[in-house]
Parts: sequence; structure tokens; C-alpha cells
Amino acid sequence: MQVILVDTSGEKPVLRVGEAPSPQLEPGALRLRVAATAVNRADLLQARGLYPPPPGASEILGLECSGEVLEVGEGVTGWSPGDRAMALLSGGGYASEVVVDAGSALPVPDAWSLEAAAAVPEVFLTVFLNVFQLAALPEAGSVLVHGGGSGIGTATIQLVRAAGGRTIVTAGSDEKCARCRELGADVAVNYNDGDFLDACREATVGVGVDVVLDSIGAPYLGQNLASLAVGGRLVLIGLMGGAKSEINLGLLLTKRLSVIGSTLRARPVEEKARIVAAFAERFGAALESGTIGPVVDRVLPLAEAEQAHRVVEASRHFGKVVLSISS
Repeated sequence: MQVILVDTSGEKPVLRVGEAPSPQLEPGALRLRVAATAVNRADLLQARGLYPPPPGASEILGLECSGEVLEVGEGVTGWSPGDRAMALLSGGGYASEVVVDAGSALPVPDAWSLEAAAAVPEVFLTVFLNVFQLAALPEAGSVLVHGGGSGIGTATIQLVRAAGGRTIVTAGSDEKCARCRELGADVAVNYNDGDFLDACREATVGVGVDVVLDSIGAPYLGQNLASLAVGGRLVLIGLMGGAKSEINLGLLLTKRLSVIGSTLRARPVEEKARIVAAFAERFGAALESGTIGPVVDRVLPLAEAEQAHRVVEASRHFGKVVLSISS
């Protein structure tokens, strides 16, 4: 099958098209002919050797995909060859075929293209897990999310809005802030010339937000905690800005705050299946109706995976960058 291989022989990793054996179909799994995958920052880290796949996962890049079901493994119900699926992966998306546990797959709404569907599983399920399950966003609650123009940011804006909540986002330009507001963000702050702590206090009349979803890490830790309401929860899903920082434990005590570290990739397939099922139960109708959906910045051919990585690394995108895989 066609795959993207990572050549690490030089100073920087090089992504190139190559060949690899097709994965073996297992009981409880689906084999998909991959139509498209999407780029996530985890892919960039893995290519640089900084985020190895969990034990037993494919070494090939790619945490999500969409495509057509080719084969159905023993014990799988509800899927047939020819069905269109989008799937959450532990790895393997940058390839023309993938085998995925059936519990990690969702049907693609009829109105969507497969390229659009590839932009959904990783970010929407990450937001659902962290904001709605782990942080237990209350009814009509408020969320601060950093990187409002990213895949995570655009998914958070839509899911929180669909649930009747409010979002405050940060983004790196006035243009991205405007697009976040068009998508449904209540407040958007350009982090180059604005203060998100002040914005949170103003938007909540001094109370603070219920949840902070953060992929930056150390530089934002103090302001994130100060932005939270009493009983609020900070969910850390990335360390783009660094991993080490001091924390004011007194603030945690007096405001009864929770700090949660979370990743989705390494969770067992049984746990992922429960997350997928819960997401479908709560937001499946919104997906079908188009109330929520993918935000695709651009679609590039698989052979231009390296260019796609450069776009994401430089944050020159709004939403997701998708890689189309020819048959």
C-alpha cells in the first residue's frame, strides 16, 4: 500500500511517499480504503521523534482518516463493505489502507465529502472527552480555549455553542479572531496584543470561566488558573510552549480548582469506543444536520505531506489541513 515514510537520515525529517505492507485485519476491526487523512500537531512531533506511537500502534503517521469499508472483521456488526466511515486512529492514517477497531469509527453523513470527514475524529473527540466528559462543562457553561483557529479551537467553538455554552478563544491575528467569532465564538482575543485574563473576567462579569482547554502549557499556567471560576477545571492537552512552570497552590485551594492532564491517543480501544459512542449519542444529530462540522483550510495530495506539515507548524491555517489519498 502507499504510505508516507519519515526519513530521519538528515538534519531534519523528510516525508516521502513509499510502500508498506497492508495491515492485517483483526477480529472486531474494519479495513478501510483511506480517502483522506488530516494533519495534527502530534504528527509533527512524531516525525521529529518526540511523540512515539503507543505500544502496538502503527509507526505510520496519522491519527484520523476517512474512507470506504473494504472488509469487516469477525464479530463486527453495524458495518458492511462499501460503507463510508471516519475513524480515530492511534497511527496509520498517512496510508492508502488502515485497520481500525470498529468502536473507533463513525459513519460519514451523506452530505459530507470524505475529505471533509477526515478533519473530524481527532479534534472533535478530543474536545468532547476533555471539555464534556473530564471537565464536565455545566449547562450554559463557559470555556476558554487557546488556538481558536486550530482544529481543536474550531471544534470547541462549535461543540460548546451546540451545547448552549459560551467560548472565549485566543488566536494569533485579527483575521483569525474575526473568523472565530463568525464560527460562533463569543469573545476572541488576539494574543499578540490582548490579555485573555482580562477578557475572561469581563465576559463573565468577574466570575471566571468554568473550563480552560490548553495546549500551550507552561507560559499560560498562571493566567489559566486565574481565569477560572471557583470550582473550575484546567485541562492540559499539549505543551507547545513548554513543560515546566511554578504553580500557586494557594489559588488551587481557595478556588477549589482542578488541573487535569489528558491525552486520547494511548487510551485502550475499549475506552475509545465508549468515548465515540457517547459523542455520537450527544452530538450525532448535530453532525447529521450540519449544526456542527469540519472546518477545512485546504486539501493537499498525500505527496505534499511535508508542505502540509510546514503550513501547520507555521500556523498558516484556519481549521484543519487535509491530505487526499488517491486510489
